Amino acid sequence: MMKVNEIFLSIQGEGKSTGYPTIFVRFSKCNLRCSYCDTKYSYYDGINMTPEEIYKKIKEYGLKRICITGGEPLLQKEIHRLLELVKDYEVSIETNGSIDISRLNLGEKHRYTMDMKVPSSLESERMKYSNFDFLKDSDEIKFVIGSREDYEWTKAVIDKYYKRGTITLSPIFQEINPKEIINWILEDRLDVRFQMQIHKIIWNPQDRGV
Repeated sequence: MMKVNEIFLSIQGEGKSTGYPTIFVRFSKCNLRCSYCDTKYSYYDGINMTPEEIYKKIKEYGLKRICITGGEPLLQKEIHRLLELVKDYEVSIETNGSIDISRLNLGEKHRYTMDMKVPSSLESERMKYSNFDFLKDSDEIKFVIGSREDYEWTKAVIDKYYKRGTITLSPIFQEINPKEIINWILEDRLDVRFQMQIHKIIWNPQDRGV
């Protein structure tokens, strides 16, 4: 069984698929407690479903793009089975950087979005840097920035560990002026992608299922 917090259809608000209609499968449970977490409701709330039941719900939406998120989806013991069922779907798996990603063999259309936790998250010391060895060109590495310290930490991590994948920097929502991060990127000629979480601009950031 897998513990599911919610399944819903919306547009993707960040990453490579920004703006595209996407089926979100949010799992319960997380091993981290980030200071700026915007999905605390997923820590415990949820219902038990089999991978087959989840797949049946996904098929009802009639689209082939999925974001598997949480919580931390890699804590779900039957994640392998669900990925087998959706092997023909475009799938982004959002993981928090503290779990070994090498244990999953992703399909051709599947990719990771690894969210590296910066110092202001209060969880940066739990990051598993060996994960960088297993990322592919199609994967994404996300850093959510709230201060200059976060930015400098991010640069150091990129310089030491980065090998493959698209690097994205985004602001902690309502914690820092996005222009500050953009100016730092341009001043340093840092070849990374800046993004905003557009779902929090379109809808109330407290709303669920959007």
